[in-house]
Amino acid sequence: MNSSLSLQEECPLDQTCDWLPLYKTTGKYSGLSIVECKHCKLQALFPRPDQKELYSQDYYEGKAEYTYIDERENKKFASYVWKARIRNIKKFVRQGNFLDIGSSFGGFLESAREEGFQVQGVEISEYASRYANESGIPTFNGSLMDAKFPNDHFTVITMVEVIEHIENPKLFFAELTRILKPGGLLLLQTANFDGWQAKEEGPNYHYYMPGHVFYYTDKILKNILTNIGFSRFVSYFGVDFPLLAKLQKSRGSFQNWKDYLKWFRISYYHWKSKWKRNGFPITSSYVLYAFKKQEP
Repeated sequence: MNSSLSLQEECPLDQTCDWLPLYKTTGKYSGLSIVECKHCKLQALFPRPDQKELYSQDYYEGKAEYTYIDERENKKFASYVWKARIRNIKKFVRQGNFLDIGSSFGGFLESAREEGFQVQGVEISEYASRYANESGIPTFNGSLMDAKFPNDHFTVITMVEVIEHIENPKLFFAELTRILKPGGLLLLQTANFDGWQAKEEGPNYHYYMPGHVFYYTDKILKNILTNIGFSRFVSYFGVDFPLLAKLQKSRGSFQNWKDYLKWFRISYYHWKSKWKRNGFPITSSYVLYAFKKQEP
C-alpha cells in the first residue's frame, strides 16, 4: 500500500481537512480503509494500492479481479447510451473541441464525432489508447497533466466514472479549469455519497474499490468547482439520458427472452433515482454538468 502522499496536499478544497478513520469496507473489496474529513465530509481511500498496477491489459479486457467491462464486445448496444448522452450535451453545447478523459477504446468519442464535435481522448492504458488511435480516435496515452493541452481549448470535457480514480484532485481540477473554454461544459459522472444508497449501505457500498481513491457528494463537487471559476450547475440524480437508452444497452448481455424481465428492475431503479427523502436522493447514481464562468 502506498502511504507517501499527503491527503492534505491532495485536497481539492482548502487543505485544512481533519481526516479521521470512517470504517473498513465489508463489500466485494473488503478491508479497504476509508477516511473522512470531519469538516467537509469528503471521503478517501487511505492508504491506497499503487494505482499504476491496477490498470493492466487484463483490466481493460475484463479478465482481472478488479476490472472493466470491455466496451468492444457490446459496442452496438453501448452506443445507445453514448448517443443519448451526446444528444443531451448538445442541448447546452452544439459544437467545438470535445475531450473525454479515461476514454478507453474510444467508443464514446466516436459518437461525439458523428455529431460534429472535434474529438480527443486521454487514456492511461497504452493498450486501450493504441486501439483507439488505430481506430482513428486521437488519444493521448498518459495522464491529463502530461498532455499539456492549450489554455481554454475544449468546449466540452467529459469524465464518466473517472473523477473518483484521480489522485491529487487539487491539481487535477485546476488543470480541467485551465483547458476548458469560458462557458464550456464539464461533465462528471460518479457516485453521490449524499444519496441514501451510499449512506445506508455504508462500508458495504459497492462503490468502494481499490481504484476509487476519493468519494464525492453533489455539494462537495459544487463547492470545489465554484472555488475555481465555475458558475452554473445542472445535477442529474440518476443519469442524464432517458430510460429507453439504458434498456437498449442492457440487451447486449441478454441470452434469452427471460432476460427481458430485468427491464422491470432497471426501470424501477431508474425512476427511484429521481426520488428524494428528507432532501437527499434515494440512490447515489449521479451526473453533474458544470459550466465555467464566462469572461465579462
